[in-house]
Amino acid sequence: MKLSGAMVAGLALLFSLGTTSAAAADPEPESPQAQILATNFQLPFPCGQSWTGNSSASSAHQSWEIDFNRGSTAGADLGDPVVAAASGTVAISAHQGSTNGFGNLVKIDHGGGWATYYAHLNVRSVSAGQAVSQGQQIGTVGNTSKPGNNISPHLHYEVRLGTSYPSNIQKAVFNGVTFGYPQQTLTSRNCGGSTNPYTPQEVCGSGYSVIDSAVLGSDGTVYLLYNSGNGNNCVATLKSRSLGTATATSAYLEVQGSTRKTDSGNYGYYAGPVIASAAGTCVRWGGKAGASAYDSPFEHCD
Repeated sequence: MKLSGAMVAGLALLFSLGTTSAAAADPEPESPQAQILATNFQLPFPCGQSWTGNSSASSAHQSWEIDFNRGSTAGADLGDPVVAAASGTVAISAHQGSTNGFGNLVKIDHGGGWATYYAHLNVRSVSAGQAVSQGQQIGTVGNTSKPGNNISPHLHYEVRLGTSYPSNIQKAVFNGVTFGYPQQTLTSRNCGGSTNPYTPQEVCGSGYSVIDSAVLGSDGTVYLLYNSGNGNNCVATLKSRSLGTATATSAYLEVQGSTRKTDSGNYGYYAGPVIASAAGTCVRWGGKAGASAYDSPFEHCD
């Protein structure tokens, strides 16, 4: 996180940027939480990197903004890549000069009134009007601001819905989970859509091992796992296409003599875990991703 005192007290972040008169009505989506989950925002850093976010270290913060760092010294993060948290269109790529404290700013419009802000960048790698994909580099971590502001390198990140600043600043969600305000360290799942960053063991949890699997064409794989410590089975369907985009995916587990359990919905990476106690009992299991599905017979009766 930023060194204490690095941000000049009283720094006013963007009181005018992105705002309109009171006559301009904010969009009112039917379910903002459902929309932000469907957009599937990821951490704005490359896959596998761990960063610490802090919402309370700056006196300039209005609401749910987050400052990100990972290095142990003030300048350690300078020049580190910053990537798009979700796909969209670049609405702003400019140095804000004396307008506000954002310095080099990239704003990405994700549709439906949603936008993300990436401030204090050292370098901007995209231009206004450019389409960007999730995980695409848009700049590097920096310490640019307005004249007279002496700040240490960090990424200032915001999610906004609508135009009525600062009430339009939303709680950040990464990989379907709301950020643990005021401070949390997270590992990026922003993997550019090429490889599913999850394993079936991660989905099901500690103690589970894969005992069977079925390939769902080119769309994914459904896995059956078993935990010998507690006698539970677990089923998870991991996608291999449209990663990071919410698409129909499902997983189910049916213990013989019991009601089938199913997890079905629009997911970015996987469906599940579906867990049931099945020691010494046959199970039927399966799942679906894209146009491909698998349904097992009753088996694995040990």
